[in-house]
Amino acid sequence: MDTTPIEARCDHCTQTRPLFLYEPDHDFHLTGITCEWCRREKQPLLCVRCFSAETLREEADPGSPEDNALAAELIRITETNARVIARQEADKAVCDGIAQATENTDA
Repeated sequence: MDTTPIEARCDHCTQTRPLFLYEPDHDFHLTGITCEWCRREKQPLLCVRCFSAETLREEADPGSPEDNALAAELIRITETNARVIARQEADKAVCDGIAQATENTDA
């Protein structure tokens, strides 16, 4: 795969520079959380400078209270799930250790 940027006119600053098509690396669109990038009908071709400015602007946007509440709930659920999985793995390791010790004493 060729990742060399194309030389073209930036959709933001209109200067000819190496451009990249930004593709969001998240699944917010599956959760109902609105993302500025996902809401756009046409993804812009941006130079690195304009992309950085757009990203900073989006990160500084406080977002809607509903989206923030949903994101906080999703993060809480993810952290809870991680703790549950870690606890299950620890319990399994303990049970495996007990089974191993039992087998060793039976032999």
